[in-house]
Amino acid sequence: MKLPHLPVLMYHGLHDAAESRADHVYSVAPDDFERQLDWLCANGFRTVRLQGTDTAGTDGKDVVISFDDGDATNRSVALPLLVARGMVAEFFITSDFIGRPGMVSEDDVRALAAAGMGVQSHGRSHRFLEDLDAAELDAELIDSKRRLEGITGQSVTALALPGGRGGERERTAALRLGYRRILTSIPGINHGPLAADCRERIAVTRGMSLHDFSALLQWRGMQPRLMRARYHVLAWPKALLGNRRYERLRARLLPG
Repeated sequence: MKLPHLPVLMYHGLHDAAESRADHVYSVAPDDFERQLDWLCANGFRTVRLQGTDTAGTDGKDVVISFDDGDATNRSVALPLLVARGMVAEFFITSDFIGRPGMVSEDDVRALAAAGMGVQSHGRSHRFLEDLDAAELDAELIDSKRRLEGITGQSVTALALPGGRGGERERTAALRLGYRRILTSIPGINHGPLAADCRERIAVTRGMSLHDFSALLQWRGMQPRLMRARYHVLAWPKALLGNRRYERLRARLLPG
């Protein structure tokens, strides 16, 4: 029997100019995003919400599109492109970012939900959950969930770990507090039983070619190996330096 698998694509903002986002690598050009959506349609892929993935098919054509942080382009750019193609996505929003310059407003969040998109949690403040004590961790997860549910009137059942940082303690806390899906930044395509709560994702970065996009989506060729290798190489300085020092170093090394 063929095991089901589910690719979960991870986006952030969609900008013509990379400088519109501090972390340039995660600023995807709108034209590239549109081409990626059209490639999915042309190749028979179905976008699905996380709540429907327990019964995902075995033909390898289900895909989840996810966005992290709550960039304003989630509504202004991504939403109309998705709606025009009858596609859906999950938007993981950092609740304290709502209303800040360049981020979604409460009206934007409501518009995403009204269009049939998922509105999920990316924490309250985007602090790395593994750096918090138990009380801070619970507050971060509870406050974010409550605010988003208050805006949309819909249940928030999924959490994308801020910065992809977190382990068993964070997973257990999230499940205890009512989350059913925990998404990481671990590269992968989620082979095997899809009812598991933790999902691997594929980061879509600026300038990614359609060839590389299709290879990652199908987890074939060299691109998946390179993405996995990069993830494991970066895990060492994160562990050695700790999150704060690693992020300061990374900020200095990013192109200006």
